[in-house]
This record gives sequence, structure tokens and C-alpha cells, in this order.
Amino acid sequence: MATFLNSTQSVVHQVYDYYLWTLTLSDERTKGWAFVDSPIPTLFFTALYLFLVWIGPKYMENREPFKLTVLLVPYNMSMAFLNAYIAVQLLTASTRLKYSYICEPCRQRHNPDELQIANAVWWYYFSKLLEFCDTFFFILRKKKNQLSFLHVYHHSTMFVLWWIGIKWVPSGSTFLPAMVNSSIHVLLYTYYGLSVFGPNVTKYLWWKKYLTILQLIQFTCALILGANGIRTGCEFPLWMHYTLIFYMLSFIVLFGNFYIKAYMDKGNQVFFGMDVGCGQGNTYETHNKLIKNDKKDI
Repeated sequence: MATFLNSTQSVVHQVYDYYLWTLTLSDERTKGWAFVDSPIPTLFFTALYLFLVWIGPKYMENREPFKLTVLLVPYNMSMAFLNAYIAVQLLTASTRLKYSYICEPCRQRHNPDELQIANAVWWYYFSKLLEFCDTFFFILRKKKNQLSFLHVYHHSTMFVLWWIGIKWVPSGSTFLPAMVNSSIHVLLYTYYGLSVFGPNVTKYLWWKKYLTILQLIQFTCALILGANGIRTGCEFPLWMHYTLIFYMLSFIVLFGNFYIKAYMDKGNQVFFGMDVGCGQGNTYETHNKLIKNDKKDI
């Protein structure tokens, strides 16, 4: 037992020493910024988020869902505005700096454009904390179908991973995924804000499924960029390239599965379930059911 405790203690000390060493590599420009210096605030908010995801549905189980229309519209429009601000800040500064979209090393430069990018990346990181409200609203409105593993996984991991980004690599190639994702979130939150008004408005929001397609394209491009960074030896932390690849693979699988269930399966139901006769209920589905029943009778 004593040997086991000594071994555990030794491992803990090694991990802590490694963490202290990584702190010496952190970016000087973001030191002292809100939530950046220590991982404790990020981990605390993430743990609190997961706890509320667990306890929230239990609390709401025997209660009526909240409407929240008055709150949801300004929230979603504010998030759309914030993401637009982040995207514009990253686009303008990276354009002036002539950043490469393929590989851009992170340099600790203090010129205004580099600091503008670091500032926008901090706001992007902070927006992931604000996005926890998406989940809380789903819980209060009892939207259980939207409180999926994909949703919780996406929200909880993004906040933690972007703390790493703002602390160690707040500029360089970091700008691109933040810029692209923020641009997509402008459309996403605009959709959410408008959909609050109900069927009279949602029937005009035909572009919902294309948001998922855009996200899948984004994940695929990020995966390719990560793989290319490893292949070409891009001067960016190697472990981040590998993390990006595996993280994007998980998103492609989860978002792809969501797209298939939400749109492709629904399309199959519409196609195979439509009447191919003269309004007589002659569908391919009923045809198959008749064949199966005939086989049972034989």
C-alpha cells in the first residue's frame, strides 16, 4: 500500500512539474486577462455546466416549460452580433498582417494587429462560456430532444480547449477556425433568434439544414489543415495538430449522424411514403407491408 501511495505521489508531482514547465511557454500577451492565468475558472464553469445538465432535467421533470421568448430574442441577436464582431476583427487584422490560411506560426509580437487578433480570440473563448446558456434554455423549455450528447459534448469541450488556445497560441493559425466558426455562428444565432417566433416564421427559415452542411465542411477543412500541418512541418505545436485532427473527426461523426437522422432519414420517409397512385394510398411502404403479411400467411 505504501509503495502504491508513493508511486501515485510521484506521478502527481511529475504531472504538476510538467504543468509548471508548460506555464513558462504560455503567451506573455494574454497574461492577466480574465480567466486566462489559471485553468481553475474554466474547469469550475465546465463542471458547473455538466452538473446543471444532469440536475436541470430532473428539476424540470414535473414542471411546466418556460416560454422565455422575451429573453431568447435579445440573447440570440446579441450572440449573433458578438460572433460577427469576432469574425470581422479576425478578418481585418489577419488580412493586414497577410496571414497564411495554410500555416501561420504563432509569434509573440505586440503590434496592434497581432494584439487585435489575440483580443478577438479571447472574446471567442469567452463566447463559449456564454453559449452554455443555449443548454440552460433548452432545459428550462424542456426541449429534451435538443439536449443531446452532441450538444453537451460540443459546448463543454470547446470552452476548455479554447482556454488552451488563448493561453498558449492566441494568434497565428488559431485565428482561422475562430473566424470561420464565428461566421457560421452569426447565421446560427440569427436562425435561433427568428425561430423563437414559431411556425409563422420558421416556415421561411429554409436554410437550417445548410448550416449543418457548412459546419461539416468547416470540420473537414480543419481536419485537412491539421493533417497538412503535420505533413509540411508547420511551425505550430505538433500536439495541437493531432488534437485538432481527432477532435474534428469526432465532430464529423457526431454532426454527420445528426444530419442523417434529421434530414436524410426524413427525406427517405417522405420519398418512400408518398402516394404513387391516384390518391388511393398506394405507397411503397404499404406495398412492402402487404408483401410481408403475405409471406407470414404462407
